[in-house]
Amino acid sequence: MNGVSLLKCICDETRFEILELLQKNKELCVNDLVEKLEKDQPLVSHHLKTLKKCGIVKSRDEGKKAMYTITNNQLSELISVVTKTSKKIPGLCSEDNCC
Repeated sequence: MNGVSLLKCICDETRFEILELLQKNKELCVNDLVEKLEKDQPLVSHHLKTLKKCGIVKSRDEGKKAMYTITNNQLSELISVVTKTSKKIPGLCSEDNCC
């Protein structure tokens, strides 16, 4: 995967929110993500499927639950850096039609 492909995979508000939660919590199930995001389960599952297809998240079964994590530390660090950087640059994309 090249850089552009990686950014395309994470460049969605819901997917990035999922990744931020996984980065902070290390591992969550779909129900945890639905509760924290306050979004419908089918939508969250769809985005998890996309992230898994891109190789950004992985899952493991725990009883009837699928537990999701970010696949590696480098991706987790990337999410952390992007989040921190965006908070340090308050004028970034301040206009609604910027991005």
